[in-house]
Amino acid sequence: MSSAPRPLQTVAIDLGDRSYPIHIGSGLLAQPALLDALPAAQTALIVTNTTVAPFYEARLAETLGARFKRVLSVRLPDGEAHKDWASLNQIFDALLGQGCDRKTVLFALGGGVVGDMTGFAAACYMRGVPFVQVPTTLLAQVDSSVGGKTAINHPLGKNMIGAFYQPLLVLADLDTLDTLPERELSAGLAEVIKYGPIADAGFLDWIEANLDAMRARDKAALAHAVQRSCEIKAWVVGQDERESGLRAILNFGHTFGHAIEAGLGYGEWLHGEAVGCGMVMASELSVRLGLMPADFVERMRRLVERAGLPVVGPALGVERYMELMRVDKKSEAGEIRFVVIEALGRAGVRGAPDALVAGVIGAHTA
Repeated sequence: MSSAPRPLQTVAIDLGDRSYPIHIGSGLLAQPALLDALPAAQTALIVTNTTVAPFYEARLAETLGARFKRVLSVRLPDGEAHKDWASLNQIFDALLGQGCDRKTVLFALGGGVVGDMTGFAAACYMRGVPFVQVPTTLLAQVDSSVGGKTAINHPLGKNMIGAFYQPLLVLADLDTLDTLPERELSAGLAEVIKYGPIADAGFLDWIEANLDAMRARDKAALAHAVQRSCEIKAWVVGQDERESGLRAILNFGHTFGHAIEAGLGYGEWLHGEAVGCGMVMASELSVRLGLMPADFVERMRRLVERAGLPVVGPALGVERYMELMRVDKKSEAGEIRFVVIEALGRAGVRGAPDALVAGVIGAHTA
């Protein structure tokens, strides 16, 4: 569903000399003026994947051609299963094989997997080259492209090998959501939903009222969802860039979700599907810890289900869930730490007795 270009909205990430803008609107891939703030460079490298490239690579390359003398590209295999060393090395092969210097600018054109790997490659190549996030999925626009967390997966844990490395800017072109498969759109809605319980109860009300419009790809609804999500994430990241405290609340549902992804094998469930189900489990844990009323679980379950996401976790077994969650980055000395809702619009991070967690898993898995 295409529409006339929407007015450009900009959200600022305030990190001192590493601050940058998130531009949100339609038709951004064809606006060279948005690149005027980039440092002078001869070469641009577009990192994309085999699914996104046929839709948007040529359009971005044409725009970059007005700014750079050389525009190169590398197409990675698509999917979470390929967020690994082999794909990362394809980026390094392209950089080294084309004689790219430390002023080369990388452009991450794709979803969260492409963005995470491009950012990690940029952090490592020549000890750091500039990069730009050009997210083409809802999940990437509202979450993974913002905040500078970059990584690849390891068979023993998701996103355990990476770096904090901020982009120069983020271009969230809403038109790229027109070609997003239904399942991927639903996966992105999981990351939109999380911002309500953790930071803005009013936004949670808005999501409930506008969920059907977002699933129908209404541009006005999607624009507001992306903008408000980015505003909340910008506020959190501006206070805690390296996840030493507050930033951990952005992982609501992720401890359970990462266990589902690793336990099934990366790519079996989409990240947003695992997070959606994980939010239902984390909501149940919040209730069992005495923090939230019992009806909160049903509210979250209904919302996640309306978004087209699973609400029952796979039957990995309680012990397997616990084993996988102990590898989570929030764990401390083997104790699993969970993001829980302390009041609508406020989250915290705390441990929970294994027996309590086991009860949650038993209640919400097949």
